[in-house]
Amino acid sequence: MNHPLFLYLLLQLSFLIAPFNISAQEDYKLWLQYKKVQDTKIASNYQSKINGIYALGNSETIQAATKEMQSGLSGLLDRTIALQQNTNSENLLILGIQSSLDEAILKNLKNELDLINNEGYLIKSIQLKNKKHILITAKTDIGVLYGVFNFLKLLQTNQSIENLAITDAPKINIRMLNHWDNLDGTVERGYAGFSLWNWQKLPDFIDQRYIDYARTNASIGINGTVINNVNANALILTPQYLEKVETLAKVFRPYGIKVYLTARFSAPIEIGGLKTADPFDADVKNWWKEKAKEIYQRIPDFGGFLVKANSEGQPGPQNYGRNHVDGANMLADAVAPFGGMVMWRAFVYSEHDADDRAKQAYSEFVPYDGKFRDNVIVQVKNGAIDFQPREPFHPMFGAMPKTPLMMEFQITQEYLGFSTHLVYLPKLYQEVLESDTYSKGKGSTVAKIIDGTLDHHKITGIAGVANIGNDINWTGHPFAQANWYGFGRLAWNPYQDSETIAEDWLRMTFSNEENFIKPVKEMMLESREAVVNYMTPLGLHHIMDTGHHYGPGPWVSNLSRPEWNPTYYHKADTKGIGFDRSKTGSNATAQYAPEVAKIFDNVVTCPEKDLLWFHHLSWDYKLKNGEKLWNSLAFKYQEGVNQVASMNATWNKMEHYVDETRFKEVQMLLNIQHKEAKWWRDACLLYFQQFSGKELPKGVEKPTQTLDYFKSLQFPFAPGN
Repeated sequence: MNHPLFLYLLLQLSFLIAPFNISAQEDYKLWLQYKKVQDTKIASNYQSKINGIYALGNSETIQAATKEMQSGLSGLLDRTIALQQNTNSENLLILGIQSSLDEAILKNLKNELDLINNEGYLIKSIQLKNKKHILITAKTDIGVLYGVFNFLKLLQTNQSIENLAITDAPKINIRMLNHWDNLDGTVERGYAGFSLWNWQKLPDFIDQRYIDYARTNASIGINGTVINNVNANALILTPQYLEKVETLAKVFRPYGIKVYLTARFSAPIEIGGLKTADPFDADVKNWWKEKAKEIYQRIPDFGGFLVKANSEGQPGPQNYGRNHVDGANMLADAVAPFGGMVMWRAFVYSEHDADDRAKQAYSEFVPYDGKFRDNVIVQVKNGAIDFQPREPFHPMFGAMPKTPLMMEFQITQEYLGFSTHLVYLPKLYQEVLESDTYSKGKGSTVAKIIDGTLDHHKITGIAGVANIGNDINWTGHPFAQANWYGFGRLAWNPYQDSETIAEDWLRMTFSNEENFIKPVKEMMLESREAVVNYMTPLGLHHIMDTGHHYGPGPWVSNLSRPEWNPTYYHKADTKGIGFDRSKTGSNATAQYAPEVAKIFDNVVTCPEKDLLWFHHLSWDYKLKNGEKLWNSLAFKYQEGVNQVASMNATWNKMEHYVDETRFKEVQMLLNIQHKEAKWWRDACLLYFQQFSGKELPKGVEKPTQTLDYFKSLQFPFAPGN
């Protein structure tokens, strides 16, 4: 059909489609853009230093490393870098594990490889027969792959590759993503579309996204993935699904990523035909042992089980009068012969326990310190409530020295505006990791607990609840990619600075232009504090609306369990606001080391950012700046709105540095964020004003809607439920 009108329409359609495809591909590539180096001087230097690749070994991982290096250099240097069969030519990139290197190469090494673990790597400038080369080596294949990604990062961020001498290794053993993906394709608390895993097409159809998912995780050192929801469906453990899981494991294996599964505690009943799931029952124990054997026959490097038990209605050992140790150890015994792990989540709270919800996990777990099997690690959220915009560090950190504790962060923004709001979460992660527990005196940081150095644990771990879906850009918001990236970087080394990580991400994802980097980095670093200000300032928490957790709902008080209601947490009345967790209240402060408890317990020494978390204070209480609490609260809400307006203004000046599609996408999202920051401010201040009885101070914008209007808003189809 060559009708002129048809050809004209086709041509117009091509103009519409082409820009979308180009920018979508950029978004899809995340921080592995590998765009041509724009600085001609730097590009020329790289060109002169890289003439070929000499790869030693032929494992799947070495092949992946070689392919990644070729692909990366092809984009960055705008030319094909050929594979070499020997080292006769100069300026080669030599890739290979230590045992594959010949004596001539090994002579260039001192004791660098003795200083790293099995996942570490060395990048070093060397000489062979008076010819200069760059060596990327490690004790294992995966170390070489990590080294390749980090060498490419040097080029992506325009760093020097002269006289290289880089040794690096992860400080934490298990660095994983927790996917809250359901078998029906939905993602609990997922805001970037549906699940990556197409269970209907597996095992015979391998989506390219699975490979790129593995590449991306390997690029930041993530080495594990739990592919199903913590609110698990037992069907994942049936042969029909294990065959599909086996395929994913094969795809991920060359990239050093182990597959883990969330195990539903009642699986022996639901898919095993037993009448009980009692961990003391011999048939139950045997069922789990046989199931573990079945899984490991399919997946020899299967990582193990993650378990959510006796939490939010999930089945667990307490259903049978047993405890967390009984349940965890039973599963640990099942996977132990195969080297498997059990990650037992400490996110527990009960409607039958009238005590402060913030205290319940500590009360349930700390008495069992030292009683778990050696292959059990207890997974603890960063704060005692639930991934709030700001929480003091969880009191369990530092309270269980005989038990390895695994950090659980949330990368998906369940309580921080979903994928609509720009929130740079590594600032939150760093704040928690740097917190001092004082469990063994000053300097006993949370980071030292989870990396095992404080209590000499061999098993260490950190998990992030993934923000990944099947959206073209993976995470819904282009800047939400930075939270995935930043989590991986801090999982590798929890002592890194979130500012450095932000700059690397911006350079790899957008541009190396300093006029872009400086203002946008500042915007990112301020973004988390902005969200705290316009949502939950001065230690407020859990005041979001019901179920979907989207938007403010400080008025909610009619839910069946008291600790599900925002009014339970802010306790606003005519006398004041805040949850008294000091010794005059719930005494949650006593769960911290004495030095920390003393600080939190005293309203004068308690950091103002945590004030209403630990204290119920009068509306007239004076803060350190001399302002009364009501005014300070109102000013904080306004400050958050102003900060988002400033973020908007910054981004609007960046059009020259960013492709049109991503620029407009972020611009629209920031406009929504500004609108919703005002929503949070107005709804919360109108509600709390009922109790304070005070006027809004000068400088705080007056609401344009009524409290009844905000209460009437409903979101029955909000994503992530």
